[in-house]
Amino acid sequence: MSSDNTHAHADAGHGDHEGMTRGRIWKVFFILLAITCVEFFVALVIAPKHPQAEWINPIYIVLTLVKAFYIVAFFMHLKFEKMGLIMAIVVPVLFIIGLILVLTNESHYWIDLRL
Repeated sequence: MSSDNTHAHADAGHGDHEGMTRGRIWKVFFILLAITCVEFFVALVIAPKHPQAEWINPIYIVLTLVKAFYIVAFFMHLKFEKMGLIMAIVVPVLFIIGLILVLTNESHYWIDLRL
């Protein structure tokens, strides 16, 4: 009787992560691989040809945030969690992104003062 009860609990817990199949893991892997290839292409081909381009850093930031989303959502199973836990993680990350943007703007101000 207890083995049937244990098996029922194991099935109930497995339903939460039902969407993480082997195929989905490979799909996320190839998405992350493609983003990494784009980052390397930008770093090794485009950036040396345009050393003063201001649009290269935002590309890196956006690609890194997309990679972070896929890693956190699928490999850390945050996509399958409840909304309260998601908000507890997403809201501080948004504040950190805002802080990065403000500090980036401030660093340009100090660079302009030195020139």
